[in-house]
Amino acid sequence: MAPSFLSVARFVEALLRRRFSSAGLSLQTLSIDSETTIQFWGPPPSSSSENTQKPSLLLLHGFGPSAVWQWSHQVKPLSHFFRLYVPDLVFFGGSSSSGENRSEMFQALCMGKLMEKLEVERFSVVGTSYGGFVAYNMAKMFPEKVEKVVLASSGVNLRRSDNEAFIARAKCHRIKEVMLPASATDLRRFSGMVSSKRLDYVPDFVLNDFCQKMYSEKREEKAELLEGLSIGKDDKTNVSPIQQDVMLIWGEQDQVFPLKMAHDLKE
Repeated sequence: MAPSFLSVARFVEALLRRRFSSAGLSLQTLSIDSETTIQFWGPPPSSSSENTQKPSLLLLHGFGPSAVWQWSHQVKPLSHFFRLYVPDLVFFGGSSSSGENRSEMFQALCMGKLMEKLEVERFSVVGTSYGGFVAYNMAKMFPEKVEKVVLASSGVNLRRSDNEAFIARAKCHRIKEVMLPASATDLRRFSGMVSSKRLDYVPDFVLNDFCQKMYSEKREEKAELLEGLSIGKDDKTNVSPIQQDVMLIWGEQDQVFPLKMAHDLKE
């Protein structure tokens, strides 16, 4: 592993953090209860009155790296229209908990507590992939607070057969082999499943550096989050309609949650 001052991943993360800062967001940490602390990017405490009049929007990242890696392209344009809150989900980035719950419902409850602590009474939520699982459950738990929901490539209608098909496509034995890469080879496989970008020509030492930076911390807890999912356990979907307006955004070539799942979810 390269020394921290030579780390490409650390340099890239510093650039991504500047994008968040340039969008008017500041990095903050808040204890939402006696067990759980959430790190998030949000409006500075001394926000202008113009910003407070904007509708509030919560952005929830997917499984893998922290929020700053997921939303760097979106925060600047969205900040023109919304008051943004961009947290690290529990056990990602700077968020942690001493509790034992590992379900997506627990994540939803924590995000709800965060918004309550911040005194945000009404907000919409965007969740991508794993973050969509959390967003969907927030809509169910807090119907009086969540206004609208966007699910981006998020198979909340996941069945056991979908998990089995994903493992077959990834040519692995367990989901965590793909979702928690530990080497350059693993990261290339992961990228091939979740992105149209290929990493074939990126040197191994660079990819290993990214693995160390993005996937080594809280690795055991992240594996427990995968095991703790309530969906994908059997061949019946556990989806019920929610009262909010919902927008579905999907990748046509999505290899994790194929497009057919979007059409099924819409129904």
